[in-house]
Amino acid sequence: MAMITCVATSFAQKKLVLYFSENGTTKTVAEEIQKQVGADIEAVEAIEAYTGDFQATVQRGNKERESGQWPAIKPLKKKIADYDVIFLGYPIWYGTYANPMVTLIKEQDFAGKTIVPFCTFGSGGLNTSSADLKKALPKAKIEKGYGIRTARVAKAAKELNRFLIENGYKKGSVEKLADYSEQKPVTAAEKALFDEACSSYQFPLGTPETVGKRATADGTDYKFSVKSRGMDGKEATSTIYVTVEKGAKAEFTEVVR
Repeated sequence: MAMITCVATSFAQKKLVLYFSENGTTKTVAEEIQKQVGADIEAVEAIEAYTGDFQATVQRGNKERESGQWPAIKPLKKKIADYDVIFLGYPIWYGTYANPMVTLIKEQDFAGKTIVPFCTFGSGGLNTSSADLKKALPKAKIEKGYGIRTARVAKAAKELNRFLIENGYKKGSVEKLADYSEQKPVTAAEKALFDEACSSYQFPLGTPETVGKRATADGTDYKFSVKSRGMDGKEATSTIYVTVEKGAKAEFTEVVR
């Protein structure tokens, strides 16, 4: 069994977990990161708090984005300048980081800092939000991030242990994951597995065409190439990751568009 062992080259660097959480989900992930790496932690808070009601947040968020009048936030107690590595956390709104983070990025100087994004989402958004962070913070070093579906947040501790060790933020060893197999046409059984994994999601995610897979210590991971139609009606291709743990139902972990 191949293992990845980390001696945590960044262990001596000073770390801060800085996050915005509307309803507590991102806070759960933030506190787990803080616990595992021994970082300082602080929440980003909007002066006019969001209610946690989905429709109310959508309406308010739309107005903020359309007007460019981003929400005012409370002053930070921690000083960005005092830290080397900043774990920057947020829920995904509109395919990217939540609106209060726009204000944070405009107000704070992240030049020269190592930024590790982490996010919670309904279907995906880690890749798009990370790309947006690179554009917004060209003088910072944006590293590989971590994301998890809100529906799976109870599994964050185990996933974060792997992520933090693999990327050098925590000492320890984890089993090295195999590469996915070559993509092949989806069988009827694999289509049924995909449908089961996506059945609880409120929107159709498309039709799987090809799939690669890999065995893990806990079960099997699948990487589906999926055809769907976007909001504009145009055909699009996405990658949807599905995991099946031993004795458990299939669940999708992320959509990458």
